[in-house]
Amino acid sequence: MKNATLHIEIHLSIRALTMFFLKTWRASVFGVYGYLNFTRNGFLEHSKKFQPEDMQMRIEGKNCIVTGANSGIGFATAEGLASRGGTVYLVCRNKERGEAALSKIQSSTGNQNVHLEICDLSSISEIKSFASRFSSKDVPVHVLVNNAGVLEQKRVTTSEGFELNFAVNVLGNYATTELMLPLLEKAAPDARVITVSSGGMYTAPLTSDLQMSSDGNFDGLEQYARNKRVQVALTEKWPDMYKNKGIGFYSMHPGWAETPGVAKSLPGFNKRFSGNFRTSEEGADTVIWLALQPKEKLVSGGFYFDRAEAPKHLKLAATSKSHVIIDSITDTLRSMLASSPE
Repeated sequence: MKNATLHIEIHLSIRALTMFFLKTWRASVFGVYGYLNFTRNGFLEHSKKFQPEDMQMRIEGKNCIVTGANSGIGFATAEGLASRGGTVYLVCRNKERGEAALSKIQSSTGNQNVHLEICDLSSISEIKSFASRFSSKDVPVHVLVNNAGVLEQKRVTTSEGFELNFAVNVLGNYATTELMLPLLEKAAPDARVITVSSGGMYTAPLTSDLQMSSDGNFDGLEQYARNKRVQVALTEKWPDMYKNKGIGFYSMHPGWAETPGVAKSLPGFNKRFSGNFRTSEEGADTVIWLALQPKEKLVSGGFYFDRAEAPKHLKLAATSKSHVIIDSITDTLRSMLASSPE
């Protein structure tokens, strides 16, 4: 019995040591890769290959929904789409901030076809209410930008019983996309869903512990990275689920951009890289690019960075095989959405 116990302890120790080295390796590689590519210097270098005409398209008559649109990358995305003639719907949690963003965009672009929708993306019941309300407009949705996100360092539970980061970053984005599918189909074959992920996902494999409930100590930054990995895996899965719907699904990484969210959630990181962050407009550049390009130029299910398809995994990071569990994760999310109150 003692030998068996010793064997188990040794096995667990080796596994823990392996996981420690893997996490350290991922963080180290990510740090170097990020510093070389995700900063403003990286954007300026990559932008030398950009084609200016890619961003000169007009989108009058197209309806675009942008979540988390009152500040940062969401605001810059909404403003960029409105400046090109799109009818843009800002989905914001805070009415006062949303109205301020609405006024700024209408003023800066001269486009009055910009509208505000109030919805807390951490609440499934609110998302269902928003989807029902918006569906009554009976308008096709050409572009859905899942930008709303949160990085809460401490464990916070929503009124519906979900861990907050997961509720917004994963379940909220999933619910919004699924409930908007009928309106996206109306815009087919030109419909597209663009999810704003993060380079932080490079440090995390996919895990079925979606709410970080089995770990003793909650780590908000790691949970955020896990959430962003789920977003990329979902984007990879959706084209298989809806292959005949005429909808393109894309995820992207904006780089390290200076936004109110980063300043609030990562003050140390914000201070360290101050002066070398991308602007919100530079962070939003690839989102807008994905919204404008002919779909034949894009790969549905792809992950994009600086107007080009990017790898979903870093070399030797041991994250790629984890994507095999996406089916079970999708089943879990579907069940959560179905069981949540209207």
